Amino acid sequence: MSPYLAEIIGTAFLIVLGDGVVASVILNKSKGNQGGWIVITLGWAMAVFVGVYATAKYSGAHLNPAVTFSQALQGKFPWEQVPGYIAAQVAGAMLGALLVWFCYKQHFDATTDANTKLGVFCTIPAIRNSKYNFLTEFLATLVFILAICFITGPTVGLGSLDALPVALLVLAIGMSLGGPTGYAINPARDFGPRLMHFLLPIPGKRDSDWGYAWIPILGPLAGAAAAAFLYKYCLQ
Repeated sequence: MSPYLAEIIGTAFLIVLGDGVVASVILNKSKGNQGGWIVITLGWAMAVFVGVYATAKYSGAHLNPAVTFSQALQGKFPWEQVPGYIAAQVAGAMLGALLVWFCYKQHFDATTDANTKLGVFCTIPAIRNSKYNFLTEFLATLVFILAICFITGPTVGLGSLDALPVALLVLAIGMSLGGPTGYAINPARDFGPRLMHFLLPIPGKRDSDWGYAWIPILGPLAGAAAAAFLYKYCLQ
């Protein structure tokens, strides 16, 4: 399997299980409705585990432009492959969001609140403040990438044996730092599904909140750059 196809498949696994648990918890008439934040964070952790474990041997299982960017900044990943990896990650995220919409279409139809429908696809801040929202995504991603650097050591990408500790890391970040913004920590995870929300014929949907969309893109990338710098120049 080519690494680009692996990134598409792995990111699709990530989103279909991650956005899927959000849909189960927040959409009307779902059996998982009102399952709560713990269910969502556990679901996302397992989504990361499946995506990483399934594709690590083919692509390193980045599944996240912030991971790819940080690896390239540290000299562990070739820059010429960065655009292709990021494009594959966005495509996989779009595919995963599409599958969630197919599975939960009746529940989208049964849900009247437009913000709830948007929240299945992408992050929405609990309190909208660009400065603090950006800072939260920056710091959460810094912690995420820095911890990955220690978990994976000198290797390129995430090996399959690293899938469990990385999943537990995502669980910890979701429970501890996820409250303010919904912890995107992954530009593709937010942008790809947000674009699908824009494109899909969802009854009663609102706009896709493009005015906020730059924060879960630039915040994680900035946090990844800071983590790469700290690990390479200060902590090795």
